[in-house]
Amino acid sequence: MPGYIVKRILAVVPVMAIVALIVFLILRLTPGDPAAIIAGDAATPDQIEKLRQTMGLNEPIHMQFIHWVGQLLQGNLGTSLLSGTSVNALIADRIWPTLNIAVLTIILSVAIAVPLGTFAAWRHGRIGDRVVMIVSVAGFSVPAFVVGYVLIKIFAADLRWLPVQGYRAPSAGFGEFLRHAILPALTLTAAYVALTARMTRASLLNVLGEDFIRTARAKGVDETRVLLRHGLRNAAVPVLTVVGTGFAMLLSGVVVVESVFNIPGIGRLTIDAVMARDYPVIQGMILLTSGLYVLVNLLIDLAYTLFDPRIRY
Repeated sequence: MPGYIVKRILAVVPVMAIVALIVFLILRLTPGDPAAIIAGDAATPDQIEKLRQTMGLNEPIHMQFIHWVGQLLQGNLGTSLLSGTSVNALIADRIWPTLNIAVLTIILSVAIAVPLGTFAAWRHGRIGDRVVMIVSVAGFSVPAFVVGYVLIKIFAADLRWLPVQGYRAPSAGFGEFLRHAILPALTLTAAYVALTARMTRASLLNVLGEDFIRTARAKGVDETRVLLRHGLRNAAVPVLTVVGTGFAMLLSGVVVVESVFNIPGIGRLTIDAVMARDYPVIQGMILLTSGLYVLVNLLIDLAYTLFDPRIRY
């Protein structure tokens, strides 16, 4: 098992190296002068030259890469061309709203989807199973912004139970945070409940066909215990993969929901950077989201050692 863990950790290094190289080349190898593109059409030649010197674009490309990687290894993602603020500070300021919404979404998704998927597997081929599958298809089919606007119409505009937009940090009080975060989380939960419920059902159905399940039933073990202790535990690995991947996707893909509910997260930061051609911020966000994907997948691989007894080396 220690050998397996070391191999998985070492495998992260070349992946992130390739990601860093691609991110670096995106700006440097695009057609045209990167400094002129960033400066905009109204920039003077002197302004473009000054920007080129600031970004080190006059140096040979291999020296630019070495300097850039050196800054990355020191934890420096650069400085925003728009605000003059470090990219690290911008991300640190914006990541917490996204992270809090993502955590709440995953908690709600797992709490709803795993029981639904387990119920669907238990009632396989019957009306209960079909209802869960229909709900899952609907969850995939309806766009997130439509779900968001429907929830706003019902719970904010009509019933006036919750605020329409905005965000409050948990430090302002958990109740206030929940009032502002529950609608965005429910909007995202619709799709992730569908995905997780379907995976739970499929994985559990595979496990319920195994010999050890038939043996447990033949011994007279209670059906609830068969489902939860023997079935669900052994079906946890694929479900864990979906939950972990979904969490990484949430951190990098909540742009629509953050726009609908006016949440100052990293999704909004990315959109603002793209619109303003703020390349250091764009590069920092690509590196961040890629690193999160790699980290989550690494944690999932390491978690396999707890659920899969076949992994020993």
